[in-house]
Amino acid sequence: MKRLLPFLLLTLFVVSCKSKKTASNKSRQTHNVKVNTTAKPSAEAESIVKYAKTFSGTRYKYGGTTKSGMDCSGLIYTSYKKHDVNLPRTTSGLKNSGNWIDLKEVNVGDLVFFATNKNSRNVNHVGIVTNVRTGNVEFIHASSSKGVMISSIAEKYWYFSFVQARRVL
Repeated sequence: MKRLLPFLLLTLFVVSCKSKKTASNKSRQTHNVKVNTTAKPSAEAESIVKYAKTFSGTRYKYGGTTKSGMDCSGLIYTSYKKHDVNLPRTTSGLKNSGNWIDLKEVNVGDLVFFATNKNSRNVNHVGIVTNVRTGNVEFIHASSSKGVMISSIAEKYWYFSFVQARRVL
């Protein structure tokens, strides 16, 4: 049993919040994302996103929820908790929170979920929508390779990894 625990922890680390990005031109191709840009985000959503952005550049740390290290679900948990919105701590708990919404209807503060493991549609990564404009949805997340950063669903990697969006506010 003592030998099994480190193996299980290592396995969890490898498969959770995994997001690899390559620097090739292929991965930088963008795709148009059809979105409704007429809805104005709530002040609470904008405040949550503003707080999440304070973690930009924070290194990735599995299970982390502070400036010294953060994982993808930790960023969501911490950002919403600061605004008295209690959400599950894990990506698997978050993927069932709030209401499912179509990508065309996302707004600032909504959660976007991804399946980044090759040949799998199981959700293992989450981010918060930071900006919505015609053809593009940007989100903040904690990448295992680059830490907390803002990315775009229009990027090929994220476009093909996208699984669902949820509204929790």
